[in-house]
Amino acid sequence: MHHRVMNRFQLSARTYHRILKLSRTIADLKGKKDIDVSDISLAIKMRNLDKAL
Repeated sequence: MHHRVMNRFQLSARTYHRILKLSRTIADLKGKKDIDVSDISLAIKMRNLDKAL
């Protein structure tokens, strides 16, 4: 899964790591033990929103 996300969104390793950290925070705020696809998706959306500003 990691390589698919990196390739699809053309992410560097550093950017991907930041998205994973944000995904972990999102999952923590939801009270979840594990990160799932919805957490990663939200992190990517937040990254894209930040880039647009």
